[in-house]
Amino acid sequence: MKKMILAALLAASAAAGTAHADDALKATIAGKHRSSANVARDPARHPYETLTFFGIRPDMTVVELSPGGGWYTEILAPYLRDKGKLIGAGEAPDSPNAGARRYAENFGKKLASDAAVFDKVQRSVFEPPRAYAIAAPNSVDMVLTFRNLHNWTSAGDDKVKEVFVKVHEVLKPGGVFGFVDHRLPESRKMSNNGYVHESYVIRMAESAGFKLAGKSEVNANPKDTADYDKGVWALPPTYANKDVDRAKYAAIGESDRMTLKFVKK
Repeated sequence: MKKMILAALLAASAAAGTAHADDALKATIAGKHRSSANVARDPARHPYETLTFFGIRPDMTVVELSPGGGWYTEILAPYLRDKGKLIGAGEAPDSPNAGARRYAENFGKKLASDAAVFDKVQRSVFEPPRAYAIAAPNSVDMVLTFRNLHNWTSAGDDKVKEVFVKVHEVLKPGGVFGFVDHRLPESRKMSNNGYVHESYVIRMAESAGFKLAGKSEVNANPKDTADYDKGVWALPPTYANKDVDRAKYAAIGESDRMTLKFVKK
């Protein structure tokens, strides 16, 4: 009987902790620190549902690969600030590639824009296929990447697999790799249009030692047919075709995205 009571108390405590973490995440997403332009995209990017699906907690060490302009950094940095750690793994400030240096500079400006939010964010280098200095081996609870793999495919399958291998190395056993990208229908051939097959991503991940732990359709968009002039960038928010068929693309909305959760075995 005592064991049953103890088990019930532990379960209740765990449930309460999860609820508290969820409240903290909701509060962070609703925070005044976020830019109005980023908040406007919440209905398309579903940050609360996405991060909850991945199982994020505020006491985790989390790596964000290729944080870009910092859309998710605005959420992750304050959420992890007090109890956890966020590592923004992106381009090196001294990269030999001028474009990479610009990305690094822009991310640095983002972090410097609000010390109260971003002061504890650590930076590391993730510049595939040139450089991987993401984090120490077996030191990270979670790695997240949002709409990036389609940029890696031009280097070839071996280099894509290398990314997964490097991510696998830094994760602790049981650690999570949370993945979001534009999804190409399996009946269509992969090209340079910004979309990738879900089966391809799973195959690459499993070849590096990951196990698929779950899929979510939270970022799905059945209106997206993935067959546009200028690829996925024709859709909002980029509108690569400018005013040509803009109303059509606006009605479609942002891309159909796979949301996959992998675990290090």
